[in-house]
Amino acid sequence: MTQPESPLATYRHHLSAGHLAYQYDTRTDSAVFPPRVLGPGSGNPALEWRLSAGLGTVHAVTVVHPRDQAPYNVVLIDLDEGFRLMSQVDGRPAIGMRVRMRAHTPPDGSPPYPVFDIEESA
Repeated sequence: MTQPESPLATYRHHLSAGHLAYQYDTRTDSAVFPPRVLGPGSGNPALEWRLSAGLGTVHAVTVVHPRDQAPYNVVLIDLDEGFRLMSQVDGRPAIGMRVRMRAHTPPDGSPPYPVFDIEESA
């Protein structure tokens, strides 16, 4: 009997293919993020995987200024599917801006992660 893939491994597998995946709890009719084994509040072990369109709105922005490194932004993004995640936005993000996800694969072989670009039509 094979062990099922962990929620984190499934999430990373989707990112490797360029997709932002999230889970959905049919008991509470709500998006679940970050990936987990049980639905929060419901304890539902049968969470569905869904693909996000990758579109969202900037909820909050801060800029981190590490010593001896270039500053970078840390942004909370409300995805259209109903979940929020923390990431970075290329460019100068502002609260209320529309953004689109793209999967970034670090050159050092680390797992891919989502970053966002400002939507030109916004």
